[in-house]
Amino acid sequence: MFPPRNFTAVCAGLAAGFLLTLGAAQAQDAAAGKKVFAKCGVCHNADKPANKVGPTLLGVFGRTSGTLEGFKYSDAMIKAAIVWDPTTLDQYLTNPKQMVPGTKMAFAGLPKPEDRANVIAYLEEVTKPQ
Repeated sequence: MFPPRNFTAVCAGLAAGFLLTLGAAQAQDAAAGKKVFAKCGVCHNADKPANKVGPTLLGVFGRTSGTLEGFKYSDAMIKAAIVWDPTTLDQYLTNPKQMVPGTKMAFAGLPKPEDRANVIAYLEEVTKPQ
């Protein structure tokens, strides 16, 4: 069976959509994220292993929620067993209490997608291995 006549057009459209998505991902601005992170920095370190009111975010990518030694997590965060990556961080930062009911995190979240993307870009930059 031969592909439909518009097969090439469909493939071109999908490729263009992929490239636009890739471009949007690359448009993340770590410097802008650092400014937004100032709100988070009241409770979290990103570049130091020390906990504050919240756990350090150093090494957060790939870590399972509620597992950092030396920090007392809520039972809800431990049971959530979220593996932190850009997608799960974006979901969590949208509305922490909705994603993990019972979390101790008092922050309501970052409603703007660009703020979340920029904070995640900042965290990826500052927490990457040297």
